[in-house]
Amino acid sequence: MRNFIFISPAFPGNYENFCTALKANGINVLGIGDTPYESLSNRLKNTLTEYYRVENMENYEDMFRAVAFLSFRHGKIDWLESNNEYWLEQDARLREDFHITTGLQPKDMAPIKYKSRMKAGYERANIPTARYHLVGSLKSALDFIEKVGYPVIVKPDCGVGASDTWKIKNEQDLKSFFCNLPSVPYIMEEFVPGEICSYDAIVNSKGAVLFETGNISPISIMDCVNEHNSIHFYIVDRLADDLRDCGRACIKAFHVRSRFVHLEFFRLTENHPYLGRKGQIVGLEVNMRPSGGPTPDMINFAYSTNCYQHFADMIVYDRLRHKSKSTPCFCAFAGRWKEVPYAHSHQDIVSVFREELKVAEELPEILAHGMGNYMYLAKLESRQKMEDFFQYVLETQKKEEPIQEPAPQTVQSPADTEPESGKLPAKTAAAGQRD
Repeated sequence: MRNFIFISPAFPGNYENFCTALKANGINVLGIGDTPYESLSNRLKNTLTEYYRVENMENYEDMFRAVAFLSFRHGKIDWLESNNEYWLEQDARLREDFHITTGLQPKDMAPIKYKSRMKAGYERANIPTARYHLVGSLKSALDFIEKVGYPVIVKPDCGVGASDTWKIKNEQDLKSFFCNLPSVPYIMEEFVPGEICSYDAIVNSKGAVLFETGNISPISIMDCVNEHNSIHFYIVDRLADDLRDCGRACIKAFHVRSRFVHLEFFRLTENHPYLGRKGQIVGLEVNMRPSGGPTPDMINFAYSTNCYQHFADMIVYDRLRHKSKSTPCFCAFAGRWKEVPYAHSHQDIVSVFREELKVAEELPEILAHGMGNYMYLAKLESRQKMEDFFQYVLETQKKEEPIQEPAPQTVQSPADTEPESGKLPAKTAAAGQRD
């Protein structure tokens, strides 16, 4: 029996599904995390052969000691994985130190962690990307902006999601940014007029795609986070041909092997003098892990499948052993903020979309920063029904008085009609946000 160490199996909460699927495929699943053992779900306790708790997952010595202990107890570790952006570099370091060759190593990190370094991969895939400048002096920034024009986007060169990402619209914004210049390296890019679309895939050890889908964010997640616009995105019922081609080209260009990945692109909503015509696919960034938050569960709802099991099949068999023959649908996410006066109450939404709703719940504060205070997931058979859902859930009142309503209660589909999906956890880290 092969040994798989899953880093942070209890967080985010839906990730225990990866562990359960691995065990179902005959893997000896071992866990390392900072969650107290007594706080683990009974399901996770029954899945893990052994769990090693560390006080601080940021402390590499503690993590090293945990892997060493589990290796001593169970023999050679064949896999070590968190499927979490926040821990990718630490995962790689642990693999190198314990001679685990089945995943990314430290030498592989820079091209997939630094946005500036990703540009070369997109170039190999023959996909255009926004022009960029590594933030240095105010003068060099002004020189760059003279070439590309306002607005420009600034964000950490190595970062997660839309956190600490800003749109600079004029010189006053630029000077304000430099007055509070962050200590970490930042990248500045020309603004790309487009909707964000993703290519999400499970890839085997030979670089072959076993499962693929994608999601679309019609409005900027950056604006949702910074301006508290209502958030919505959705899993597509089928991938557009050009997005599939670009996704597969990136799988090859970035040498993806044995991973669940989330590759992000823009689709231009207007002609651009440098990037191409309206509809052109433009590279945004690569993420060598699943899309965050509830997205894996949304994939399951949309395709009546189990992407956690697909991941486990890839690990054990290098191919899919569990497939779905159902007709894919859309799965829509709508996020609402507490302070926004919406036209329809939580009870209204549950009543009108009772058949379509899969999850309706309040999110913990730290997750809410990037996704809204309340989350609604719905499985919808047509684009029109999805648009009607977004319109109803996110419609705001004409008056300024907010609706006074109790906090939403969780709504989930029956276990015998939908694949099992974990609820979001009560707490999270930056890596748990959807991006």
